[in-house]
Amino acid sequence: MEKLTITEIAKAANGTYTNDGEIFRIISNSKEAKEGDLFVAVRGERFDGHNFIPDAIEKGCTAVLSNEKNKYRNHSDKTIYVEDTKQALLDIAEYYKSKFNVKTVGVTGSVGKTTSKDFIACVMESKYKTLKSMGNENNEIGLPKTVFNMDSSYEAAVFEMGMSNFGEISKLTKVAKPDIGVITNIGECHLEYLKTRENILKAKMEICEGMKDNSPLIICGDNDLLKNVTSNRLKVIKYGIENPDCFIKAENISEVGMETKFDVVIKDSRFEADIPVIGIHNVLNALAAIAVGLECGISVSDSIAALKNYEPSGMRQKISEINGVILVEDCYNASPTSVSAAMRTFGKMNNNGRKIAVLGDMLELGSISKEAHRNIGDVLSENEIQEAFTYGEEMRVCTARAYELGVQAVNYDTKEELITDLVSEIKPGDAIWVKGSRGMKLEEVVEAVHQFLGK
Repeated sequence: MEKLTITEIAKAANGTYTNDGEIFRIISNSKEAKEGDLFVAVRGERFDGHNFIPDAIEKGCTAVLSNEKNKYRNHSDKTIYVEDTKQALLDIAEYYKSKFNVKTVGVTGSVGKTTSKDFIACVMESKYKTLKSMGNENNEIGLPKTVFNMDSSYEAAVFEMGMSNFGEISKLTKVAKPDIGVITNIGECHLEYLKTRENILKAKMEICEGMKDNSPLIICGDNDLLKNVTSNRLKVIKYGIENPDCFIKAENISEVGMETKFDVVIKDSRFEADIPVIGIHNVLNALAAIAVGLECGISVSDSIAALKNYEPSGMRQKISEINGVILVEDCYNASPTSVSAAMRTFGKMNNNGRKIAVLGDMLELGSISKEAHRNIGDVLSENEIQEAFTYGEEMRVCTARAYELGVQAVNYDTKEELITDLVSEIKPGDAIWVKGSRGMKLEEVVEAVHQFLGK
């Protein structure tokens, strides 16, 4: 982060203060506080940052951002007072980003946004020094945190934008002001709050609010809702595999080992490509990145070369082979769309033994949850997954349906029981794919399997 004065910050946040000073870092964790920091007291569901203001000041931070004028009067000389610290954080981030001239890409979607963001960053980095959202820092706290990592050496930025309800992406796009917008998918995530997929589309389309006229909006033309999106204000560019109307398409897709090969087709031109991950959904993510590259002056050939450097982030489809067993860690999140795509990819995987799925509940599905989980049972059978170890209340209907169709499926009340039975079953040649919503914490299963196989 480059230096800001307290005067600048207070003006951007519409706040009041008594003393000026210089800020070199903006934080929301008091444990990290030191001289030159601005500590932002954020009120969350489980904690209130205002309670940590004394700790941050004791550790030497230069200033704090607070909306409580009476609680810590003895620290008033170090305090910028605002009405809402979360909104102030967004306002400061908006001001800070406006100081830099960088090519900016905003990425959202029900599924695939983090992987697409990473693919896009791979392509952008082939020509520009690029800042990208780390992990899934895609909310009103995480996105400003990424923005504050920017300095004048950066030439491009790729920001992921998440949401669970209306108005959230609207706030983020106002900060990021994307030159290019990308929407990967409209699925079933957040139906618990938004009720219909049409509402999810409306919420995702808020990304356009921060974009200038004639900016490119790059969307997946294979998605049943996105394929009908048009705009009188933006340049809509569609990518896909199945939709012949897409500007950029993939054909001749094949999986070889742990790579996926395909042809990129744009009008009458054809380019051979391969990416170091498997799955048709990853081909779509790669097409999005190539489309962004074209809008930023990066040739298709250079984009294809850059995509070979892609590495999965977080817990997304990390494939390892340990003592003859293939283990896929894909447990960052889960939705009906992403689990189905994962199991279709799993079904095509070449391994010498059984295919064993370890699945946790898919959360935030609202009224469709039971049907959606039951349908995954069909997906397991259709893709010849021999065994399924499931965890969670919602997964019980999936387990029952899969067992009915011939899959050896068992549901567990605890991860400890699941782990005990799973490791006793594993044999060389087996492949294990672990996937579930973030709240299910199935990385604990992955860690246990790693420990068992590493003995």
